[in-house]
Amino acid sequence: MSIRIGILGYGNLGRGVECAVKQNPDMELAAVFTRRNPEDVKCLTETAKVCNVSEAEAWKDKIDVMIMCGGSATDLPEQTPKYAKLFNVVDSFDTHARIPEHFANVDAAAKESGHVGIISVGWDPGMFSLNRMYANAVLPEGNDYTFWGKGVSQGHSDAIRRIEGVKDAKQYTIPVDSALESVRKGENPELSTRQKHTRECFVVLEDGADAVKVEEEIKTMPNYFADYDTTVHFISEEELKEQHSGIPHGGFVLRSGVTGWNKEHKHLIEYNLKLDSNPEFTSSVIVAYARAAYRLHKEGQTGGKTVFDIAPAYLSAKTGEELRATML
Repeated sequence: MSIRIGILGYGNLGRGVECAVKQNPDMELAAVFTRRNPEDVKCLTETAKVCNVSEAEAWKDKIDVMIMCGGSATDLPEQTPKYAKLFNVVDSFDTHARIPEHFANVDAAAKESGHVGIISVGWDPGMFSLNRMYANAVLPEGNDYTFWGKGVSQGHSDAIRRIEGVKDAKQYTIPVDSALESVRKGENPELSTRQKHTRECFVVLEDGADAVKVEEEIKTMPNYFADYDTTVHFISEEELKEQHSGIPHGGFVLRSGVTGWNKEHKHLIEYNLKLDSNPEFTSSVIVAYARAAYRLHKEGQTGGKTVFDIAPAYLSAKTGEELRATML
C-alpha cells in the first residue's frame, strides 16, 4: 500500500513536495490543501484532490502524513501543532532560536493524539544539523563552522521588497573565500559574522524612488544587513527576471578537530551542498522524513521528533537487507 501524502500549502515548497512524491514509488499524493479558492489552484498530479484547508479534518483517515508547507514566521508555529492533532506531520520550521519552543508544542499535540510530528526538516536545519552532530560526536575536541551560499536568501529578499520604493529584489548570501580556506587549512580562525559572509542585492526600484535612500535603508537594516558587507545593484525588472529568476542555494558544514594523546593529529570533516533549487531540495528531504513518520507511527511511536531522533534506515525505501548489500 502506498503512503498517502497530503500537502498543506501550495507555494514553492508545496510544488516541490509534489515533484518529490512522484519520484518515490511507495508514495502517492492524495490531496493538496490551500487557503486560496481551490478552483484557482491546479496541481500536477491528476489523481490528487485540491481542497480548502477548512476541509482537512474530513481527510484524517485518508492521509498517512500531512506535509506542512507554510512559512516559519507565522504559519508553522500555529499550523503544525494544530494538524498534529489530526495527522502525522512533517514541517521545515527553520527559525533556529524558536526550535525548542516549537518542538514542545508539536510534541504535546502529537502525543495527545497518538501521532508523530517531525519538525525542522530540510538542509539547515536538517542535513546540516545531522552533519554537525555526527562530526561533534566523532571529534569531540574541535570547532564547528557553517557557511551558507552562494545562494538566494528568500527571507532577506522579502525584507528588501518591503522597503518603500522597492518593486522587486533578490538577495544572495556569499561565503567569504578567505575565511573558508582558513578553516580548510585547519587554522581554526575565530570569525565574526562580517568575516564569514557577504550579501549581494539586486533591486528593481519603483518609478521615482530614491536609490540612495533605499541603499542606505538596506545596508543599515538590523538583523539582516547591518552586520555584513553588503553590495546593492539597481537593475531593470527585465534583467532581474532574465538573470535572477532561480532559487539556488547551498553551503558548507565543517568540523576541524584533533586526535591523539597529545592532540598531535588534525582532521577536517566537510559536507557541502550545491543546490539548483532550494525549495525542491528541501522538499526532497521532507518527503524522505515523511516515510520515517509513517513507519514510526506504524510501530506505535508518538510525539515530536527531529532529524537527530530518527535512524537513517527509516528514510530509505530500500529494505534493511538491500541497504546492507548495496550501501554499507
